[in-house]
Amino acid sequence: MSIPGKQFHIPPFSTDLPAPVVFRTACMPADAAYPVHRHPWGEFVYSFSGIMEVKIGNRQYLTPSQYGLWLPPDVEHQGLNRYEVTHCSLYIDASLCGRMPETTCALEISPLITAMLEHLRQTQTTLPYSEAQTRLLTVLVDQLGDATPLGSYLPTSTDTALSKVLSWLEADPGSNASLTEFARQAHTTERTLMRRAQRDLGMPLSEWRQRLRVVKAMPMLEAGGKVENIAHDLGYASASAFIAMFRRLMGVTPDEYRRNL
Repeated sequence: MSIPGKQFHIPPFSTDLPAPVVFRTACMPADAAYPVHRHPWGEFVYSFSGIMEVKIGNRQYLTPSQYGLWLPPDVEHQGLNRYEVTHCSLYIDASLCGRMPETTCALEISPLITAMLEHLRQTQTTLPYSEAQTRLLTVLVDQLGDATPLGSYLPTSTDTALSKVLSWLEADPGSNASLTEFARQAHTTERTLMRRAQRDLGMPLSEWRQRLRVVKAMPMLEAGGKVENIAHDLGYASASAFIAMFRRLMGVTPDEYRRNL
């Protein structure tokens, strides 16, 4: 399988894990991808900066900071990213996945999990692990078992009308078109769009639009863009409105997010 313009990277393990729990971090350039693959162990993916994307079948999962993505054993998937990203994977032997979700989903990450992952990255934890490192990885798996599953952070839909609306928003995240306008363009009704958004996305279309804007804002912030300009580009009447939305969804302000990179 090939994707034009993509730089392909080989997954690190193909047959066996060298330890029951393995931590690995990597920096991926923009427009890079792993080939479609599967493995008999579970994998937790977390992005320190940038947004990692994982494709499973026709569904696309995003992992912005503050969230991670859980892939159960034997799930066929492909990791890719549109922008430069620094991420990590925690590979977990199937025998240790009993407390993890049975299906692919985003996980809400606690400050403790974030700190542990950052510690593993900063200390350049690599094989073979010391006893202390093995204990830390075991505790990390326990903490992930308690994390709240959230489905997909930015879910998609195969519904004809709704998928058109999501594509329009993806192409122009700064659009402030109303639900009425979207319904008219998609040749459906507001009520139908609202019902299908709740069914397929698990949230109102307005919430999905705000999540999309957060995802679009991240690379702009990482590139050093001014908050006022980003707010304007994403359709907000004021920087304060954008900051309030970002803080609500990410738990930090845009400037705090940038300082934590």
